[in-house]
Amino acid sequence: MRINLEFERPEDGPGSGPVTVGWFLTKDKGAVLYDPPERVVSRQTSKTHAKSASRCPAVIQMESRYFMVKCPFDLHIGFGRDDKGKAVLINRAGVASPIRANKISEILVLVNESEWRFPDRPTIQLMLPYCFIADETVYLTQISAFAHYRPDPLPGTIFGGRFPVNLWPRPLMWAFEWHDPKKDLILKRGEPLFYVQFEASGPDRPVQLVEAERTEALEAYLEQISGAVNYVNQTFSLFKAAEAIRPIKLLTPKKRAE
Repeated sequence: MRINLEFERPEDGPGSGPVTVGWFLTKDKGAVLYDPPERVVSRQTSKTHAKSASRCPAVIQMESRYFMVKCPFDLHIGFGRDDKGKAVLINRAGVASPIRANKISEILVLVNESEWRFPDRPTIQLMLPYCFIADETVYLTQISAFAHYRPDPLPGTIFGGRFPVNLWPRPLMWAFEWHDPKKDLILKRGEPLFYVQFEASGPDRPVQLVEAERTEALEAYLEQISGAVNYVNQTFSLFKAAEAIRPIKLLTPKKRAE
């Protein structure tokens, strides 16, 4: 039997210890609007009883694997059609909207009607600058903020997604399928917008999320893979090509000024 003496303990080898994932904003413009992702935790809950759910190891383990991205804007949007029957978004807040009318179209996009999955369910996209990166195989899954209670539920569901951030770091967007377009879509700044979960080798490895530097190597790699979705139908088919041009190291934790 061959014994691997490279590591003192099996857990000291490659693929052990915390999974380090970096996050960064792809642009500096308006960066103060975008809060850092936060680990999902049950705050201000009772822990006095030994059997309290907030002390349950299974609950703690589950919550530790999800990170929350907050909504950066206050939006009150309705759906309608113009006099030619074309689908349009309506700014219900009007002059009371904290976002100037000519700026809403820069962050909120109504997907072309021919690309909707269902003819009666409009699809919109909220453009965001959040991006995640890792230097080992890590898959990101974007899902709805299922642990956040909304007194007025959203009139639809979000589009989730799963992809490897070590090969395909790209800005996330919040894609929404409007199941009941007769009801307005109301989003509030500071409320959970969606969760992200990270998977690497070994389901027992904790995730360490750090802010990443936008190094020259990272910026160059992002430029090489950006926009590919506009030219091919299946971007996953480009992963091998992306891996071939990817630098060995892309994640550099950001140093804070003292």
